Amino acid sequence: MSTLQRSTVDETTEQSPDVRAAAPPLVPASAERGRGGGRGFSSALRGGGRVAGLDGLRTVAVVLVIVYHVEPDLVPGGSVGVDVFFTISGFVITRLLVGEYARTGGIGLWSFYRRRWLRLMPALLVMCAVTALLSVTFALPLFRGAWVAAALAAGSVVNLVRAGDSGTYSDLTAPLSHTWSLGVEEQFYLAWPILLLVLLRHARARVVLGCVAVLCVLPVLWRTVLWDPTATHRIYNGPDTRADQLLIGALLALVLARLRADDPRLAALRRWAGRLCWPALAVLGLIAWQIPITEVNGWNPVWYTVGFLATALLTACVVAALELCPRSWPTRLLSLSAMVWIGRNLSYGMYLWHYPVIRLLHDLGVRGDALLQTGLAATFAAALASYALIERPLLRRGRSRVRRVEPVVAAGPGSPVL
Repeated sequence: MSTLQRSTVDETTEQSPDVRAAAPPLVPASAERGRGGGRGFSSALRGGGRVAGLDGLRTVAVVLVIVYHVEPDLVPGGSVGVDVFFTISGFVITRLLVGEYARTGGIGLWSFYRRRWLRLMPALLVMCAVTALLSVTFALPLFRGAWVAAALAAGSVVNLVRAGDSGTYSDLTAPLSHTWSLGVEEQFYLAWPILLLVLLRHARARVVLGCVAVLCVLPVLWRTVLWDPTATHRIYNGPDTRADQLLIGALLALVLARLRADDPRLAALRRWAGRLCWPALAVLGLIAWQIPITEVNGWNPVWYTVGFLATALLTACVVAALELCPRSWPTRLLSLSAMVWIGRNLSYGMYLWHYPVIRLLHDLGVRGDALLQTGLAATFAAALASYALIERPLLRRGRSRVRRVEPVVAAGPGSPVL
């Protein structure tokens, strides 16, 4: 199973473009009272800003998965980068959604879906169009029939097609099989804002946290029911069977939005996140180095039932430390300016382009160590072009429109959500 995922969330269109080094995202109780309580999530009322360490973590993860796709013997478990991205995505998206709800009492669903489309789809469609063009123009073995894969990728259903393969993956999705993870995330983005809005409107904050915690467990139980060596593709690619990895990030975002700055539970969370960050990073690195997750000998009931949840919990420890411990060494290392810039601006483009770029170089005769080096360089160049010509202009357009248009939000349970 080939894998890759960048966190497909870019906070640039929703937050201030300033990058912060993970200052504690919380407000004191006095501010909560002054602002009307934040509807049970007072700490979501904080000012905007990105967590620099998360962008650095994205850079590490995307490079790890690119290396895995080119030289799987170097990092047989490199697909764990996908799991990391899933949890980051659930965290960031939920932080934005609950912040909007705490400020306004509603979530602008239409605005959310529009921002997601502008952020993700234009660059994806260009990549699909280029791949389809290569398929019909040149006699490249690895691009034969790629126009079908391009159509499936454009529709974000590659993961659903792969989930239906009981044996080896069919050639139908092979040229763009890496887009399976995009399908999982985009399907999550369709459902999660609606479900979260229903929970926030009709339940107290503690009940919301309890419901999301239960939701995190359900995919594990479902994977246990489904488990069979012939069901590995179904489990690996299904949006329902991978939902816990996104929901763990969502749960962390809700917990941080719930805890006030003077809550002793926050101090305990900060202390334990700082202690567990290095061990969590070490275990994730060990998984990448030693565990062949997507190979046949890695298809075991432990990994394909509780393993995905364990990886999400490890990632959540790292994310919590990056958010709450700005002076820790992991935060400082992952906040290096070059890593932050790449993770913030290029990691999505690197995700999109690395797979067709590597297949093209292979068809052109590039082999061995040269394939990894040349592939990384060519992927970086393609991602830079995508950012400069497609992604950045659309992000600027989105920010300009947000400044010009006064948002319409739902103020109460009986108000429309669109």
